[in-house]
Amino acid sequence: MKNKKKQKERRLFFVAVSTLIGTIIGAGILGIPYVVAQSGFFVGLLHIILLGLIMLLVNLYLGEIALRTPGTRQQLTGYAQTYLGKFGKLLMAFSMIFGIYGALTAYIVGEGEVLSFVFTTTLTHKLLFCIIFWMLMSCLVVFEIKMLGRGEAVGIIGEFGVLIAIMTFFIPKIKVTNLAYLATKPSLLFLPYGVVLFSFLAFSALPELEQELKQNVRIMKKAIITGSIIPIAIYALFALAVVGYAGNATPQVATIALGRLPSAFAIFSMFTAFFALAYALRTMYEYDFKMSKIKSWILTTVVPIGLAVIIIIWKLATFTQILSVTGSVTGGLTGILILLINKKAKKIGKRKPEYSIKINWFLIIFIAAIFVAGIVFDLWRFYGKFFG
Repeated sequence: MKNKKKQKERRLFFVAVSTLIGTIIGAGILGIPYVVAQSGFFVGLLHIILLGLIMLLVNLYLGEIALRTPGTRQQLTGYAQTYLGKFGKLLMAFSMIFGIYGALTAYIVGEGEVLSFVFTTTLTHKLLFCIIFWMLMSCLVVFEIKMLGRGEAVGIIGEFGVLIAIMTFFIPKIKVTNLAYLATKPSLLFLPYGVVLFSFLAFSALPELEQELKQNVRIMKKAIITGSIIPIAIYALFALAVVGYAGNATPQVATIALGRLPSAFAIFSMFTAFFALAYALRTMYEYDFKMSKIKSWILTTVVPIGLAVIIIIWKLATFTQILSVTGSVTGGLTGILILLINKKAKKIGKRKPEYSIKINWFLIIFIAAIFVAGIVFDLWRFYGKFFG
């Protein structure tokens, strides 16, 4: 009997860790090597480790919030309304919508570049391929191709297999000189922040974890720690492989530097990430805002393609710049709100959680200061060029 219980616990632990890792490691990984190459490998590695640990702590706080909140499953906007009121809910909703639109726009731009490279060996036709990709994804979203969702687990396994193959093949080809580079401009030293933060965002997975572990929530803390640490190692190794191989020639979408075959990983990861986010946004408009299916679909698909076309034609931003601004604003604002929610939930939460992480105003202010500094830096870097 004890063996069966332990086997079930191990299975649930594996499922929970896989859910968290699968949510964290997405298309954002494609932008990490470029920003790491620009700042210098060891500076970029420091960003990956420090931001990874900060996000581990924030994930633990969010997991505790889920455990303190009994009743039906809630998402971040629900927690914000419960503990911070209507204004907190509006801020959280803005953060989530901004993040999804930013990610969808980045994926359209990124897919255009990768598809153009794969089919023409240049980036000249990226606008055409952006539109083709958008048309395909719009059809999938409007017709609710649910078999894609059922294939999510297989997709995650496939992505990990390709990542391992890329790292195994290219790590032996590392040139030490590519890793020794260090940027001298202060702005470049902080360049990885937004992209790396974007790549660690997985807030939507924590309420899901609480549901998956409903009968064994006592292992939730261990699952969050494991699922948050493994991506740190994977990002570090992926950056090592690509930057060590390509150096300063690392492109915005990392796999382009590795050839056509590895670029299939980029195509697939952005394809699956786009569909998951677009479908989630469409259903949110439909169920939370009571819009019709057609209006929800139009709002979900037209906004990002409009932004992507404007960005490409007028050369307003690159793939990594879009990821960076999105990561800084969404990750920073959501992270601050989670800290405040946790502080309030410790006082008025209606359920005793299986674990509790200490929090105080000094820690909240310290982490919030990092997030705010990141937002200010990225917005200044992005908009500063338009104002001299």
